[in-house]
Amino acid sequence: MISIVIAEDQKMLLGAFGSLLNLEEDMEVVGKASNGAEAVALVKKLEPDVCIMDIEMPGKSGLEAAEELKGCGCKVIILTTFARSGYFQRALKAGVSGYLLKDSPSEELAGSIRSVMAGKRIYAPELMDDVYGEENPLTDREKEVLELVADGKNTKEIAEELSIKTGTVRNYISIILDKLEVKNRIEAITQSKEKGWFK
Repeated sequence: MISIVIAEDQKMLLGAFGSLLNLEEDMEVVGKASNGAEAVALVKKLEPDVCIMDIEMPGKSGLEAAEELKGCGCKVIILTTFARSGYFQRALKAGVSGYLLKDSPSEELAGSIRSVMAGKRIYAPELMDDVYGEENPLTDREKEVLELVADGKNTKEIAEELSIKTGTVRNYISIILDKLEVKNRIEAITQSKEKGWFK
C-alpha cells in the first residue's frame, strides 16, 4: 500500500485529491496539510511513501517544504497550477520526483504516483521545453543586492550590510533593472520571484 500525505491550501481541492486517491486499491491518504510547515511535520511524523505538494501555500511554500524534505526518504510530487520555469528549476534542485499541473487528467495523478514509486521521475511535458530556457542573468553580487531590496532594506542599509558605497548600490540597482528589462525595483522583485530566482 502506498501511503500518501497531501499538502494543499484550498480545502475543496484537498478533499477532492484525498477522495480520488483513496479510491485506488493500492493507495491510502494518511495525512492532509494546508501549508508547507504542516506538510513537513506530517511527513516527519507519519513517514509516508509520497507527499503531494502544492507550491503557493501560506507560511511555508511547497518549494521550501520540498527543500526541507530533500533526502528524507519520502518522494515529493509537486502538483500546481503554475507552469513557471523558475519554480520548476527550483523544484528540480530540491530533488522532487514529480512536477505535475493541476489541469492534468485525474487518472494521470495515480499513474504518476505509481511511476514515482517505481523509481521514475515524472515532469509535465510543457515544462521540459522551458527548463533549458531561462537562466538568471544577474551576477551573485547583483542577486545579493536584489534580495536585500526584497527584504525591504534601503540603499544606505544595503551599502552598510555589504560594506560598499551607496553610489555603488545605486549602480547595481540600475544594472539589475536593465538586465531584467523592468522599470523599477518592485517589478524586478516580482519577476525574480515568478521565475523562482530567489533562494
